[in-house]
Amino acid sequence: MLTVTFRRARACLGMLAATCLFAAGVCAQTQSLTTEHRLANGLRVIVKEDHRAPTVVSMIWYKAGSMDEVNGGTGVAHVLEHMMFKGTKKVPNGEFSKRIAAAGGRDNAFTSRDATGYHQQLQKSRLPLAFELESDRMANLVLSAEEFAKEIKVVMEERRLRTDDRANSLVFEQLMATAFVAHPYRTPTVGWMSDLVSMNWHDARDWYDRWYAPNNAIIVVAGDVVPQEVFALAEKYFGAIKPKALPERKPQDEPPQRGIRRIDVKAPAEQPSIVMGYRAPVLRDVENDWEPYALEMLAGVLDGHAAARLNSALVRTEKIANAVGAGYDSTQRGPGMFIVNGIPSAGKSVAELEQGLRREIAKIVADGITDEELKRVKAQVVSSQVFQRDSIYYQAMIIGSLEIAGYPHSAMDRMIDKLREVTPAQVQAVAKKYLVDESLTIAVLDPQPLDGAKAAAPAGVRHAQ
Repeated sequence: MLTVTFRRARACLGMLAATCLFAAGVCAQTQSLTTEHRLANGLRVIVKEDHRAPTVVSMIWYKAGSMDEVNGGTGVAHVLEHMMFKGTKKVPNGEFSKRIAAAGGRDNAFTSRDATGYHQQLQKSRLPLAFELESDRMANLVLSAEEFAKEIKVVMEERRLRTDDRANSLVFEQLMATAFVAHPYRTPTVGWMSDLVSMNWHDARDWYDRWYAPNNAIIVVAGDVVPQEVFALAEKYFGAIKPKALPERKPQDEPPQRGIRRIDVKAPAEQPSIVMGYRAPVLRDVENDWEPYALEMLAGVLDGHAAARLNSALVRTEKIANAVGAGYDSTQRGPGMFIVNGIPSAGKSVAELEQGLRREIAKIVADGITDEELKRVKAQVVSSQVFQRDSIYYQAMIIGSLEIAGYPHSAMDRMIDKLREVTPAQVQAVAKKYLVDESLTIAVLDPQPLDGAKAAAPAGVRHAQ
């Protein structure tokens, strides 16, 4: 199981970069090989054909992530992800994964800010098994106080190990909590420890009853399959599940930031570090938006390859940083953030590194970038992740991620075109507009002695696969 958070230690050109790779590297005719069907109960089924091997990935996405939680109930989406493996009357506790493994497959799950997903990878003839098991727990999950009491301790321990005992995770968590004052992106996907302590099995049951419904889900199947056969299986196993009246999703707009925000995080660590987060827009209109595409390219210019600006200037030339990075994710349900981060080299301070990062941004604002620089970044968008281009799991993940975030998977090719159309002037323009102090939040890790680190820690999260 995996809890997905927004962390970018190195260059990450976001979902659009991945989409570019998927469409350009896997197949030039994405739309013709992707077929969709909607059941009467609202369940959407998307099939991506890939006949190179007799395998299949089945992935179900529920549009319910940590951003749908409320104060006092943070972490419940992730807790329910755990509880979904506790069984039904038909499939006892622990049997789900055992049956998938016995069929020669493997399964896992993830929770993010935007969604919760469950997936299996199997030989293509065993797809009915995946559908049978997933449809059963969509409608018939058995939750008990006893099993919840056991599993909530597991989640608390994950929080301790994955966040509270990891200084850089704490820094990012505090950055988000400081940068956002209203939007639920301010809370960690794993939840605050105080909320986990007070949570009970009724909270998990309420979340399940509220969001786990066919009309709030998308099934993505990728692999050596025939679409009409998949649709028939979906009708057989999911068709009888009744839709639910879903809660109204009210707008959760973040108010404008009116000045720089700073936070120091004291935690046991060997080195200090800095994370600078600039509020930035995300993609809403695939055709008419241009700024998110330019921000993708800006992230690549700063940290898209070994010779990118931050590494070249601050690590290799000035030697004031051991590591630097930049990242931006343009495709998500909530508000965006452009991240710049780094670790100062020995004998250099965080303040010196911050000034170095600011100088490199200021150079782009003042002087822009060259055509050759941008061409290199555009090529890197594809080549940096080319090793993933043959993965059917990756194909299913991209389709589901886009759909959950509100972008039709059929728009992938157009999104690639829009990336290719970005100009140097547009990159300079978004740097000038968005990488400003009025929208900046800075979190600095103030390293404390490692002695007693265990005693100092109280929380942590993130499912490791």
